[in-house]
Amino acid sequence: MFIQFILVPVCRILSRRTLAMDTPSIDIQNIRAKYNNSQEPYLLEEKLPTTDPFSLFDIWFRDVASQSDLTFEEINAVSLSTVGKDLRPSSRMVLLKAYTPTGFSFFTNYTSRKGNQLKENPNAAMLFYWPKVNRQVRVEGVVEKLPNEMAVAYWNSRPLASRIGSKSSLQSEVVPNRQFLESKKTELTELAAREGGDAITKPNSWGGFHLVPQYFEFWQGQSDRLHDRIVFEQDREAWLIKRLSP
Repeated sequence: MFIQFILVPVCRILSRRTLAMDTPSIDIQNIRAKYNNSQEPYLLEEKLPTTDPFSLFDIWFRDVASQSDLTFEEINAVSLSTVGKDLRPSSRMVLLKAYTPTGFSFFTNYTSRKGNQLKENPNAAMLFYWPKVNRQVRVEGVVEKLPNEMAVAYWNSRPLASRIGSKSSLQSEVVPNRQFLESKKTELTELAAREGGDAITKPNSWGGFHLVPQYFEFWQGQSDRLHDRIVFEQDREAWLIKRLSP
């Protein structure tokens, strides 16, 4: 009787799962995107505009920016992947706020899951994907904290509503419901109304990170799936350029 009690519910669950997979609402297997690379059909080593990966990223970023509605499209959205001491990888979208010849900067809560993972293990990876131009860039490296004065300067430049939203949230912590967050937001909104927007100061747990790259991969999609993959890998003071099979 005990075995029967266990097996029946499991069989029912498997049956429901099988039925859902057998009758998908979208034909995923036959989704095929046709890539249009009319200006630069292939990404060729001998035709790279530069052999510096930071400069090439800048060229690609400016290119997608020139073709995008920046009031609608967040072309600076990037998937950030981290791994803490438990060795369980975690990915999420963040907004890139600056890139320089030394790396890529973003801001977050240091006590969030990604903040804690980066404290335990500073190795991280970023993935930019721009379907408008059929390109993606992978970046891998080591993350450093930005100076606090840079975090304060950026915090103060943000819209008041964004500062209130960030300060209302203890990122990644469990909360009882949506109303809990709304109450925090109302409290800070009333404080700003009484004392001005400067009263919404940067929390000590909020700041910036800077990813210093050791590896770049520039990918350009091709309709026949023979995609172009050009890698820049750091070797002491130089960048080695390689082509990877797709």
